[in-house]
Amino acid sequence: MAKLGGQAVDALFSGQATGCSFADLPSSFYTRVAPRSLSRPRLLHVNPAVAARLGLNDAALHSPAFLALCAGSGRLPGVEPMATVYSGHQFGVWAGQLGDGRAHLLGDVSGPQGAWEIQLKGSGRTPYSRMGDGWAVLRSSVREYLASQAMEGLGIPTTQALALVAADDTVIRETPETAAVVTRIAPSFVRFGHFEHWAHSALDQAALLDYVVTHWFPDCLAGQADHPDRAVAACLLLAEVTRRTARLMAQWQLVGFCHGVMNTDNMSILGLTLDYGPYGFMDAFQANHVCNHSDSLGRYAWNAQPAVAQWNLTRLAESLQVLGCTVPDLEAALAPFESVFLQAYHAGLAQKFGLAAWRPEDAELGDAWWALLHAQQADFTLAFRYLADVGTDEPAWLSLFADGGAARQWLDRYRLRLADDPRPQAERKAAMDRVNPLYVLRNHLAQHAIQAAQQGDASEIGRLMALLQDPYTQQTGHESYAQPPAADVPTVAVSCSS
Repeated sequence: MAKLGGQAVDALFSGQATGCSFADLPSSFYTRVAPRSLSRPRLLHVNPAVAARLGLNDAALHSPAFLALCAGSGRLPGVEPMATVYSGHQFGVWAGQLGDGRAHLLGDVSGPQGAWEIQLKGSGRTPYSRMGDGWAVLRSSVREYLASQAMEGLGIPTTQALALVAADDTVIRETPETAAVVTRIAPSFVRFGHFEHWAHSALDQAALLDYVVTHWFPDCLAGQADHPDRAVAACLLLAEVTRRTARLMAQWQLVGFCHGVMNTDNMSILGLTLDYGPYGFMDAFQANHVCNHSDSLGRYAWNAQPAVAQWNLTRLAESLQVLGCTVPDLEAALAPFESVFLQAYHAGLAQKFGLAAWRPEDAELGDAWWALLHAQQADFTLAFRYLADVGTDEPAWLSLFADGGAARQWLDRYRLRLADDPRPQAERKAAMDRVNPLYVLRNHLAQHAIQAAQQGDASEIGRLMALLQDPYTQQTGHESYAQPPAADVPTVAVSCSS
């Protein structure tokens, strides 16, 4: 596909500023590298809601210039694509230099809804690809495209996917597959790993700190703009990242989301859900559920995610010592993690239970709930959703449990708690339905969309996107999308190649 740039792409963003703030950092932070061209690229799907954030209208989304941009042959005016370098810990082990091995940062677009970085994923080799080919397959690209919408619909901070481009190029994974590229946006794609990479260089770490704080955490410079103390700013930044990450973990836990590969290079400095690979929303609940087939030791199990996030934050803290931060100051910045996590988790669980507020004694009710779901392997999403109907339609809720007696015992405790928190049933149900989704991106639903997309049919992607934009509202005719997979549906195994 011929390169389209200049006036063609410029017309997409008429009246909006384009550039690349990351390029203001020293050249050692990135490498200028062009995406690889695709064979017969075609726009499989586009998210109009995300496009609106960039000021793109419907006509722009169906233009050759838009396809060129999302396929890697177009350029933002005045910006050359780049890949950024970072390092990180993978599965708890220092992996050394990593970087954007199959991603290209096209630059920034600034408009009425703020500034957004535009990045292609699956767009070819970079100097940081190591032994990889830099491609992404349609299977994993559909999963990332849908997952970002699922999390956005649930109100969970995330990078967002703008478009999905398919192509004819063959990519070898376990079997031959076809290539695809996801165009995704975020205020920033800076990761913990960017800071880890510069842990040995005070000068470069200071440049990265200044960049991140100036653009996204200006409060960390409050009162010290003339002569900023970088050690102070770094600790203030760490404290805010700690709080954001703690709240994010609570949100993941409360919807049964498992990331699958919580390496430090997959942790966003802005507290966003970043890099959807072997993720999964639980069907049958198991507290130690592992969604990543590659995670043989269960490091990233559902019940381990908060602790892993805290461990990752500690690695981030260690990288800031080069700026003169003392260990006591860094420990103080990390200290709020547990309290912030528990506050967000308890407040969220109270809402999901239909309680006006969380009380300390509710911890026993919550622990008993997870124990019941674990022992009975009840469906995570529906167990919460149907709980709102207790008192009017208990059979639906009880049908999720193999042992009805054990379920009724917990239900008796729950009713006693509700009696001490009176509210009209209709009001309580409405409140619970606003926080307990009916639709989540179950693996078998994503798999159906993948199989259709591999035949050139994007209609299932479209249906799922519409449901996931409003996962709390029941949609007539889509009852099957709220159900767990049937017993005869093969389990979808996802791994790091996903």
